[in-house]
Amino acid sequence: MDSSQLLKGVLDTAVLAVLENEDGYGYDIVRRLREAGFTDIGDATVYGTLRRLYAAGLLKTYVVPSDDGPHRKYYAVNNQGLEALQQQRGIWADFATNMSRILGTVNKSSEGKSK
Repeated sequence: MDSSQLLKGVLDTAVLAVLENEDGYGYDIVRRLREAGFTDIGDATVYGTLRRLYAAGLLKTYVVPSDDGPHRKYYAVNNQGLEALQQQRGIWADFATNMSRILGTVNKSSEGKSK
């Protein structure tokens, strides 16, 4: 399995996290995800995720005029989106711990378990 399959399951969370501290327009969000290491992420995939998160009530939008080209639609996380992000952080932490345990990267003796 390549990382793109894993990303599909957590893309909503990744987009919310990217927008948590700074609003962004579509391509800016794609760029920030790529800079974070998701180099194979497709533009259309991110735009679809933004539309879905907005429809779910987790994002708000506003338009910023541009002198250099078309106006840009910015996305921002609203309170409901921040709550969802906090929940996803907890779910992710539990999932990552469990996967690490299964994959043998967590030292079982440090967890008080014997073989």
